[in-house]
Amino acid sequence: MTSTNGSEWKLETHPLVPEHWADFEELFGENGAYGGCWCMWWRITRREFEQQHGQGNRDSMKAIVDSGEIPGLLFYLEGKAVAWCSVAPREKYAALNRSPVLKRLDKVPVWSLVCLFVGKEYRNQGLIQPLLQGAINYVRNQGGKVIEVYPTLPKNDRLPPVSSFMGLPSMYAKAGFVEVARPSKSKLIMRYYIP
Repeated sequence: MTSTNGSEWKLETHPLVPEHWADFEELFGENGAYGGCWCMWWRITRREFEQQHGQGNRDSMKAIVDSGEIPGLLFYLEGKAVAWCSVAPREKYAALNRSPVLKRLDKVPVWSLVCLFVGKEYRNQGLIQPLLQGAINYVRNQGGKVIEVYPTLPKNDRLPPVSSFMGLPSMYAKAGFVEVARPSKSKLIMRYYIP
């Protein structure tokens, strides 16, 4: 895997389990990634999210990890966690299932990839495609057949980081995802079919 500047990426992919929790905390920092999210946005109601903003969301994610559930993947470069991907069966994302825009399309069992977070110092260096490949490999190894993503259509060429955590259509298309629905002016639903 190579970065945009030609250097070789030697990324390791690890599920977020209790022994990697400290790395997850370090990657997300004191603010819990974006505004105290701790990647709980799609897992709970909006009211719960706001009520437990910050520390409460962190504690909720820690409880998920401590329960043995794997909420996503950490990506390491030279022993340091540099990126995160939230990917799990769609049923794990209660708020996603309640969304009128991103409602389930059909009865096909899908894994949903709802968040990508790259540490600030590693952004715009060509990590996204290796991350997506790592997520695809993980879902394949878990027996999944379809990965669904919900990218935002940018009004300009770029979105601010806080608005781009679900990704952009172009990066998924490059990885082999195909558009299956356009439920709103700003959202696509794309799928990757694992052979």
